[in-house]
Amino acid sequence: MTGKETKEVVVPKEDAVFRLDAHGRWHNKHGVFEHKKIIDYFHSSIRRDADGYYLFQKHGDHAVEKVYFKYEDTALFVFDLINPDDFDKTRLILNTKKEIPLDPKTLFIQGDNLYLEHDGHRIKFIDRALLKLAHRLKFDQQQYRLEFSGETYGIPIRHKNNRTGK
Repeated sequence: MTGKETKEVVVPKEDAVFRLDAHGRWHNKHGVFEHKKIIDYFHSSIRRDADGYYLFQKHGDHAVEKVYFKYEDTALFVFDLINPDDFDKTRLILNTKKEIPLDPKTLFIQGDNLYLEHDGHRIKFIDRALLKLAHRLKFDQQQYRLEFSGETYGIPIRHKNNRTGK
Protein backbone atom coordinates (compact mmCIF):
# COMPACT_ATOMS: atom_id res chain seq x y z
CA MET A 1 0.00 0.00 0.00
CA THR A 2 1.42 3.38 -1.00
CA GLY A 3 1.22 6.45 1.22
CA LYS A 4 -1.71 7.87 -0.77
CA GLU A 5 -4.03 4.85 -0.56
CA THR A 6 -6.76 4.89 2.06
CA LYS A 7 -8.01 1.63 3.49
CA GLU A 8 -11.76 1.38 4.08
CA VAL A 9 -12.92 -0.75 7.00
CA VAL A 10 -16.61 -1.67 6.83
CA VAL A 11 -18.47 -3.20 9.77
CA PRO A 12 -21.92 -4.61 8.90
CA LYS A 13 -24.79 -3.67 11.20
CA GLU A 14 -25.06 -7.27 12.42
CA ASP A 15 -21.57 -6.87 13.93
CA ALA A 16 -22.05 -3.39 15.41
CA VAL A 17 -21.94 -3.38 19.20
CA PHE A 18 -24.32 -0.42 19.51
CA ARG A 19 -27.76 0.60 18.28
CA LEU A 20 -30.02 3.67 18.16
CA ASP A 21 -33.44 3.46 19.81
CA ALA A 22 -36.70 5.09 18.69
CA HIS A 23 -36.00 8.12 20.91
CA GLY A 24 -32.54 8.92 19.52
CA ARG A 25 -30.60 7.28 22.36
CA TRP A 26 -27.54 5.12 21.76
CA HIS A 27 -27.31 1.74 23.49
CA ASN A 28 -24.75 -1.02 23.84
CA LYS A 29 -24.79 -4.25 25.86
CA HIS A 30 -24.41 -2.22 29.07
CA GLY A 31 -27.45 -0.01 28.38
CA VAL A 32 -28.03 3.60 27.33
CA PHE A 33 -24.95 5.70 26.65
CA GLU A 34 -24.48 8.35 29.33
CA HIS A 35 -21.31 10.25 28.36
CA LYS A 36 -22.40 13.39 26.45
CA LYS A 37 -19.20 13.72 24.41
CA ILE A 38 -19.50 10.15 23.14
CA ILE A 39 -23.20 10.57 22.40
CA ASP A 40 -22.55 13.82 20.51
CA TYR A 41 -19.66 12.22 18.60
CA PHE A 42 -21.80 9.26 17.54
CA HIS A 43 -24.65 11.49 16.37
CA SER A 44 -22.35 13.83 14.46
CA SER A 45 -20.72 10.86 12.71
CA ILE A 46 -23.93 9.54 11.12
CA ARG A 47 -23.81 9.29 7.33
CA ARG A 48 -25.85 7.40 4.75
CA ASP A 49 -25.06 5.64 1.52
CA ALA A 50 -26.87 3.09 -0.67
CA ASP A 51 -26.36 0.43 2.02
CA GLY A 52 -27.91 2.46 4.84
CA TYR A 53 -26.90 4.57 7.81
CA TYR A 54 -23.47 4.20 9.34
CA LEU A 55 -21.03 5.96 11.64
CA PHE A 56 -18.05 7.41 9.80
CA GLN A 57 -14.64 7.77 11.34
CA LYS A 58 -11.37 8.78 9.72
CA HIS A 59 -8.13 7.33 11.08
CA GLY A 60 -5.50 9.80 9.93
CA ASP A 61 -4.75 9.65 6.23
CA HIS A 62 -4.50 5.87 6.10
CA ALA A 63 -8.00 4.51 6.91
CA VAL A 64 -11.68 5.29 7.14
CA GLU A 65 -14.19 3.24 9.06
CA LYS A 66 -17.88 2.78 8.30
CA VAL A 67 -19.88 1.04 11.01
CA TYR A 68 -23.44 0.34 9.92
CA PHE A 69 -25.80 0.22 12.89
CA LYS A 70 -29.28 -0.94 13.79
CA TYR A 71 -31.96 1.59 14.61
CA GLU A 72 -35.52 1.11 15.81
CA ASP A 73 -37.36 3.82 13.89
CA THR A 74 -35.06 6.21 12.09
CA ALA A 75 -31.44 7.31 12.37
CA LEU A 76 -32.17 11.05 12.20
CA PHE A 77 -33.98 13.19 14.76
CA VAL A 78 -34.90 16.81 15.32
CA PHE A 79 -33.25 17.51 18.67
CA ASP A 80 -33.91 21.26 18.92
CA LEU A 81 -35.34 24.33 17.20
CA ILE A 82 -33.92 27.82 16.74
CA ASN A 83 -36.37 30.75 16.54
CA PRO A 84 -39.49 28.57 16.90
CA ASP A 85 -41.72 31.66 17.02
CA ASP A 86 -40.45 33.27 13.81
CA PHE A 87 -41.58 31.15 10.89
CA ASP A 88 -39.13 32.62 8.38
CA LYS A 89 -36.20 32.05 10.73
CA THR A 90 -37.16 28.72 12.31
CA ARG A 91 -34.34 26.21 11.97
CA LEU A 92 -34.36 22.58 13.01
CA ILE A 93 -31.26 21.18 14.68
CA LEU A 94 -30.76 17.51 13.88
CA ASN A 95 -28.95 14.97 16.02
CA THR A 96 -26.11 15.20 13.46
CA LYS A 97 -25.75 18.93 14.31
CA LYS A 98 -26.97 19.83 10.82
CA GLU A 99 -29.43 22.76 10.66
CA ILE A 100 -32.30 22.72 8.19
CA PRO A 101 -35.24 25.10 7.68
CA LEU A 102 -38.71 24.15 8.87
CA ASP A 103 -40.84 23.36 5.81
CA PRO A 104 -44.40 22.55 6.93
CA LYS A 105 -45.10 20.77 3.63
CA THR A 106 -42.63 18.03 4.61
CA LEU A 107 -44.27 17.22 7.96
CA PHE A 108 -46.37 14.13 8.64
CA ILE A 109 -47.80 12.22 11.58
CA GLN A 110 -47.24 8.50 12.01
CA GLY A 111 -48.39 6.70 15.10
CA ASP A 112 -48.12 9.28 17.84
CA ASN A 113 -45.05 10.96 16.37
CA LEU A 114 -44.24 13.97 14.20
CA TYR A 115 -41.80 13.43 11.32
CA LEU A 116 -40.53 15.27 8.29
CA GLU A 117 -38.84 14.22 5.10
CA HIS A 118 -35.74 16.08 3.97
CA ASP A 119 -33.38 15.09 1.15
CA GLY A 120 -34.70 11.54 1.19
CA HIS A 121 -34.30 11.17 4.96
CA ARG A 122 -37.12 10.37 7.37
CA ILE A 123 -36.55 12.54 10.46
CA LYS A 124 -38.39 12.23 13.77
CA PHE A 125 -39.05 15.00 16.28
CA ILE A 126 -38.00 14.00 19.80
CA ASP A 127 -40.20 15.19 22.67
CA ARG A 128 -37.93 18.12 23.61
CA ALA A 129 -38.13 19.57 20.08
CA LEU A 130 -41.82 18.83 19.75
CA LEU A 131 -42.54 20.84 22.91
CA LYS A 132 -41.14 23.94 21.22
CA LEU A 133 -43.76 23.56 18.47
CA ALA A 134 -46.61 22.34 20.67
CA HIS A 135 -48.32 25.74 20.92
CA ARG A 136 -48.47 25.86 17.10
CA LEU A 137 -49.90 22.35 16.63
CA LYS A 138 -53.68 21.97 16.49
CA PHE A 139 -55.98 19.00 16.06
CA ASP A 140 -59.65 18.85 15.20
CA GLN A 141 -61.87 16.48 13.27
CA GLN A 142 -59.05 14.01 12.60
CA GLN A 143 -56.81 16.70 11.07
CA TYR A 144 -53.49 17.93 12.45
CA ARG A 145 -52.38 21.46 11.59
CA LEU A 146 -49.43 23.73 12.16
CA GLU A 147 -50.28 27.42 12.57
CA PHE A 148 -47.72 30.17 11.94
CA SER A 149 -48.28 33.90 11.35
CA GLY A 150 -51.95 33.44 10.49
CA GLU A 151 -51.19 30.63 8.02
CA THR A 152 -52.40 27.07 8.56
CA TYR A 153 -50.59 24.03 7.18
CA GLY A 154 -52.26 20.63 7.22
CA ILE A 155 -50.15 17.74 8.47
CA PRO A 156 -51.12 14.44 6.86
CA ILE A 157 -51.35 11.18 8.76
CA ARG A 158 -49.38 8.29 7.28
CA HIS A 159 -50.11 4.72 8.12
CA LYS A 160 -47.38 2.16 8.71
CA ASN A 161 -47.61 0.67 5.21
CA ASN A 162 -46.75 4.09 3.71
CA ARG A 163 -43.60 4.40 5.79
CA THR A 164 -40.34 5.31 4.14
CA GLY A 165 -36.87 5.06 5.59
CA LYS A 166 -35.18 1.97 6.96
